[in-house]
Amino acid sequence: MSEFTAKDVQALRRATGAGMMDAKRALEEAGGDMERAKELLREKGLADAKKRAGRQQGEGAIGHYLHRQAGRPVIGVLVELVCETDFVAKSDEFVEMADDIAMHIAAARPRWVTREDVPAEVVEKEKELIAAQARNEGKPDHVVDKIVEGRLRSFFEDHVLVDQTFVRTEKFDGTIGDMIAALAAKMGENIGVRRFSRLQVGEDGD
Repeated sequence: MSEFTAKDVQALRRATGAGMMDAKRALEEAGGDMERAKELLREKGLADAKKRAGRQQGEGAIGHYLHRQAGRPVIGVLVELVCETDFVAKSDEFVEMADDIAMHIAAARPRWVTREDVPAEVVEKEKELIAAQARNEGKPDHVVDKIVEGRLRSFFEDHVLVDQTFVRTEKFDGTIGDMIAALAAKMGENIGVRRFSRLQVGEDGD
């Protein structure tokens, strides 16, 4: 018999956005191990997301955030969060997530939504720079490829929205991609970020 409490179920729900029964089943399957239960829910969310991926995203909401300094707005963000139906699009949870993502973008300054959005020439240039740096550090050629792979992953985590860890970890402990997948699993719809725009006073755009 797995040992966990109702508080554990609630904590797992807060961390992943899963429904009560899904959270309970994950804890049962994980033998009460909270971290393993999170992994199981994310694995399930990814599997379900693949099934939903081809479905039309014709509805959505514009998330927005203004960061103020000395009483005046100095950073503004708009983000388009899309889904399949207006029922989901106008739900409080969906609109709140759109605003949360906008706030995250203001703080974390991503450059692209997904890895696929990163221009091929940018990826190649980054690989070349990482490889050159590794060789300058005296790393042997046979480990350079692994170093490039690891540091390129870090580059994506720094600059790609869905790979970034949500800035408010007390609200959701995971990446933006995980957070979206959790809501998609809960709502049973294909949900994603289509685009965003971030403006900051005194800063040129890309």
